[in-house]
Formats: sequence, C-alpha cells, structure tokens
Amino acid sequence: MTSIPIIENPDGWKWKELLKRPFDRSADLDKPVREMLENVKKGGNQVVNDYSLRFDGVGFTGQFIEAAKFDDAENELGENLKMAIRDASKNISAFHKVQITDEPSVEIRPGVRCWRKPVAIEKVGLYIPGGSAPLFSTLLMLGIPAQIAGCAEIIVCTPPQKNGTIHPAILFAAKITGIRKLFPVGGVQAIAALAYGTETIPAVYKIFGPGNQWVTQAKKMIQQEGISIDMPAGPSELAVYADETANADFVAADLLSQCEHGPDSQVILVTGNRDFAKQVNHALGIQIEKLPRKSIAEKSLAGSKFFLVPEINTAMNLINTYAPEHLILACRNAELIAAQVRNAGSVFLGNYSAEAAGDYASGTNHTLPTNGYARGYSGVSVDSFMKKISFQQITQEGLQHIGNTVIEMARAEGLQAHAAAIEIRLLKRDA
Repeated sequence: MTSIPIIENPDGWKWKELLKRPFDRSADLDKPVREMLENVKKGGNQVVNDYSLRFDGVGFTGQFIEAAKFDDAENELGENLKMAIRDASKNISAFHKVQITDEPSVEIRPGVRCWRKPVAIEKVGLYIPGGSAPLFSTLLMLGIPAQIAGCAEIIVCTPPQKNGTIHPAILFAAKITGIRKLFPVGGVQAIAALAYGTETIPAVYKIFGPGNQWVTQAKKMIQQEGISIDMPAGPSELAVYADETANADFVAADLLSQCEHGPDSQVILVTGNRDFAKQVNHALGIQIEKLPRKSIAEKSLAGSKFFLVPEINTAMNLINTYAPEHLILACRNAELIAAQVRNAGSVFLGNYSAEAAGDYASGTNHTLPTNGYARGYSGVSVDSFMKKISFQQITQEGLQHIGNTVIEMARAEGLQAHAAAIEIRLLKRDA
C-alpha cells in the first residue's frame, strides 16, 4: 500500500536537505545539451530532423502544419471536449485581459516628465510538451496572453505523436487562440530551433513553456546567450497545508493530480494533525489503484514527504522555504493564512479550490516556477510577453532643476563627459 513517510517537527537546519527535489540531473546534462544546441545552430533543419528521428521516431520535414489540418482537428474532436476548451479559453482570457494597464506619466520636477510604455515582444516561441500527454491546455495558457499582449509573431513547437501527427486537441487549441505557425518538433532540438532559427523555423526573442529536464536545461543555456525565457520550469510540484477542517480524500486526490505528471514530480503535505496525515496516506492507497498512470504516480510519491508541524507559523515558514509551484491552503481562515505566503507560484484557498482547476479553467495561468524558483520568479502573465520602455522629456527649465545634481554625481564617479553633457546645455541657456 502507498504510504508517504511522516516527518515530525524537523529542526530548521534540516529543512534544506529534507525539502530537496527528488531529481536534479542538470549538471549531467550540460555537455549533451550544449552539443545538441550547437549542432542545430550549425546544421538547421537537417540536424533537427536527425534528432527528431532519434528521440521521437518521427522525422521533421521543415514545414509547419498546414491550415487544413486545423480544420480536420476540429472535426475529429468530440463536442464536449471542444466546449470545454472554448470555456477554459474564455476564463483564461477574462483573467488575463485585465492585466493590460497604462501607467500615468510622472512630473518629477517642473519640466521633467517620465513615463513607461508597455510594448509587446515581437517574436515569441511557445513550447508545448507532447511526451506522455499532449498538454493542449498549455497552448491556451501561453497563446492567449501572447495574443492579448499583441505579439506580432507567435511560433509554436510541439512533439509529434508516433504516427507523425499532432494531437487534434493541440491543433484545436491553436486554432481558437488564432495561432497558425505550429511546427511538429520537440525536445532540445525545438528549443535550439526557436533560439537560433533554421531554414524554416524563425528565431524568436523569448521562449516560453515547460518541459522535461532536457528542455529546461536547454532553456537555461540559451538564456546565457541573451535569448530570454519565461522561467526555469521543470517537473511539477504541489504543497498542501491542511488542518483538521480539511477533507483527507480531497487532499489525496490533489496530491495524486500532480504525481501523475511524471516520476520526477513531487508533493508535500504539511499538517499539525498526525491522524489527518494517516488518513491522507490511507486515501492515497485507495485512489492510486484507480489511476491509469499508477506506475508514474507511485514513483513520484516515492520522492514525496509529509511533515507534522503543529505550530502554524513554523509550518508556513517551512512552505515558504520550499517555495512550491502550487500551494493549497485547506484550512480554516485560509485567506488570513494566505497573507503569510511569500514564495509560491499559485495559491489555492479552501477545500474546494482544487489545483486541477488552475491547471485548466479557473483562469489563472498554469505555467509557473518550479524547483524553488518561486522565490524570485512569477508565473506567466500578459506582462511576460511585454517589455516596458521608459521615456523621459526634459525641458530647459527642467534641466535647471536637476542639472547640478547630475553634474555633482558624475564628477564624483569620475565620469567627466557625463557632467559635460549637462554643463554644455546649462551654459548655452545662460549665453
């Protein structure tokens, strides 16, 4: 029977070791990923084809999916799934549209006016995992804010199925988000193609999307070359804080919903109630037997932990140290407790706020920082697809107000040309 070990009130100095993610092979991947990136950079489509044949069993012709295939995909899908995708799309759009805001200009001093203007990133690449499950929901989560932001060119790469086709749900999601340039290529070779460009795949300025450790490592490496990425997004993870008001069956279901993503996913439960932890373990043993992806979930649970922490402030400090991708607060006064959350990708409050709702249709974005990166990264939003350019307009009067400040500071730093650029203007006015 499935059973996660219960660790009782661990000392703070042990937290770092106890909260380690189960797999981290990034150092081992450095050399092979670098080699793949360089090969695609030099060899273009031919090398992409070679890697696609090797890893996916399907070659790459260099062409994006024909428009007719999008219509065929719509006809292949059942009406219920199409309705669900459309409904989720509306919710995601509603949440993200309100993120477009204009900032007012600020008059710093009379004659000194400054402001920022949001500008969409012209060319973006979206990586949509195909692997063991076609994540068409990720295309909605990335494609919708990209369209709202106004990105001029949106390129999608996703691994083909074994028969060489793209899952129709991915094509339908692309169609309703208005995306038409979709290439059937995955893995490191897809990230390399988006970063450097090939004969047919355009190079982009920023790459989005989760993936396995190979994809994540490739994204980190191309970032070092000046190509932006959304975040280092690796294996999925979930933390749950629960008290005696929580439902053990609900919590077990939430934990398993993340475990089925992959064997390197991780879940943790933090509670002050030992009996509740035992109830969750019991529920896990029952529910996992019904899962088609049982073997994957079992491997994930093997790297997961339960923590018994009676004092709530300590419990929240433990969770903030972990910095989970997803956090469920299944407890009384959840909204009050949420004020203590400092590090998390997305937070779900109350017994009915299932994490799976955020994965698909509540409206928030499910592309989130993992592996502790929630300490410094946010999840994807419309802002992720935009840059903000600052502007300033200084009149002759304005320069009188701040000119001497600039001159003094520039001289103190030994940058005389900076000071001279101000002095020449001040002298001209006095002439």
